[in-house]
Amino acid sequence: MRVYSEDQVRQAINLDDVIRVIREAFARGFDTVRMPVRTSLSMDKAMLLIMPCYDSALKAAGVKLVSVSVKAGVQAFYELLDPQTGITVARMEAKYLTDIRTAATSAVATDLLARKDVQTLGIFGSGRIATAHLAALPRVRNFKRVLVCGSGGSDISAFCEKMKNELGVHLEPAKAETLARESDVICTCTTSHEALFDGNWLRPGIHLNLVGIFTPDECEVDDITVKRARVVVDTYDGAMLEAGDLLIPLKNGTIERSHIIADLHEIASDKKVARTSAESITLFKSVGCALEDLVTAQLVYRKTNVDND
Repeated sequence: MRVYSEDQVRQAINLDDVIRVIREAFARGFDTVRMPVRTSLSMDKAMLLIMPCYDSALKAAGVKLVSVSVKAGVQAFYELLDPQTGITVARMEAKYLTDIRTAATSAVATDLLARKDVQTLGIFGSGRIATAHLAALPRVRNFKRVLVCGSGGSDISAFCEKMKNELGVHLEPAKAETLARESDVICTCTTSHEALFDGNWLRPGIHLNLVGIFTPDECEVDDITVKRARVVVDTYDGAMLEAGDLLIPLKNGTIERSHIIADLHEIASDKKVARTSAESITLFKSVGCALEDLVTAQLVYRKTNVDND
């Protein structure tokens, strides 16, 4: 069994390759995939999330374990399994793996849904997921301007300097209204419990990736945003259980179930079309799925095995 630290996972991952394998996985679809909906277990002062997946076409299987607590924060580990025996072949620390597969999935959605002529990227948030999106999104679109807004209006000057040094990206701090009105693509990467902006501020033709919240009673955007958009989800099952950004307007009667027009497989495989005009507003709601983790972990394992042969 191989054991990978966070640094070893980071060194093994090529972001363009992650975007490619995730796009290929969604294009293939779920016919060969066994992927139970994410299980959550509440403990005394912590929560455990369990995400198993098996893909017979890839001959790969694995499970991600994520623990969340106030005391220890987020801890994540991935067990890559031999599908013939169920024996672990690799164990990986998986915080960076989770960050990068989330951002890579947003990049896939952006490439499929956003206009080709977008110029301004807007990011809500200044944590690990926001950092991953700043690395991934420019791989699929040539942004000339990047705006950033910390949730709660927090000072993000230190984050801007860090991104300039680490990624070579010049960020412009912006108020929520400015970011919403001037961006062509928006990524919400926060833990906000309420809408980050007024949906009336969004310009026609914008694309949104909503990734920060995966609980049924919390949201990052308001009902207006969802109602104005053509909505795509990563998986129907996950969205209908965990996507508060959609479940809340459904409960309020603002939208109906038919407002969710496709999952990412249907878009990646050209079975459905979300963007019907340059003026369409498209929205991708991600709650994360275990297939993304599996193909990313398998990529890390294969890359390091080849390099060591």
